[in-house]
Amino acid sequence: MQHKVPAGLSHKEAEIYRHLDPEKLPKHIAIIMDGNGRWARRRHLPRVAGHRAGVAAVRSTVETAARIGIHALTLYAFSEENWKKRPRSEVDFLMRLLGRYLRAELPTLNANNIRLEYIGRQHELPQDVQERMQWAREATGRNTGMVLTLALNYSARSELVDAFRSMLLTASKNGGIEHLRIDEDTVCNHLYTRYLPDPDLVVRTSGEMRLSNFLLWQLAYAEIYVTPTLWPDFRGMHLLEALAEYQKRERRYGGLNGDGHAHEQPVVAHK
Repeated sequence: MQHKVPAGLSHKEAEIYRHLDPEKLPKHIAIIMDGNGRWARRRHLPRVAGHRAGVAAVRSTVETAARIGIHALTLYAFSEENWKKRPRSEVDFLMRLLGRYLRAELPTLNANNIRLEYIGRQHELPQDVQERMQWAREATGRNTGMVLTLALNYSARSELVDAFRSMLLTASKNGGIEHLRIDEDTVCNHLYTRYLPDPDLVVRTSGEMRLSNFLLWQLAYAEIYVTPTLWPDFRGMHLLEALAEYQKRERRYGGLNGDGHAHEQPVVAHK
């Protein structure tokens, strides 16, 4: 029996969705949004034009993910390296763009029952940006659908450093570090993403073959899908194509198949 297509999908999205198994969708998808600068350069536009165009990609991707029932979507929006190494004018533009995005997209987030969260060193962002972020988080806090997490001023290595510091601080308040027990569960409980399951799928746009210091602990067993599509051109249809490829994979988590042989899984699919 053909499964029901969720409301709100475009004709092309619906065609792809009909070939998916709704029972085998990933619970958590992480996306490395890359290619804004190249998109702008190919059009002889300033880099900020690519960032501005990327907002439409965010809107389409978020809405499609929510409509098909994805539990969690994490977007790598702004890395700690961006904060330190990009020109100040570009960083200031990105901060203003974030504020406008949160204000403009709030009705859409609420209409789709999406709860907004953040990961990264938020305390280093401008105070007015932090206040806008907190406002948007609180305004979506009662929503019970998909959790949309924006990685802002984020670095996976800094996340691990902060987790270790948190473990030591917690131990010092509970009998001293001689009672500190470190195992995988303890580390997970001190990560920024402790409220989320690990991603099942990580998508990278623009064709680059690297993780760029993104969720290094959490992506240990995630399937990787790389598309040459630049982020401003990415839409819900492209997300569904990634899911179609994901459902062709056999996830082994380091184990063996039925005949006793390990299978290496393909890690890149070009569209």
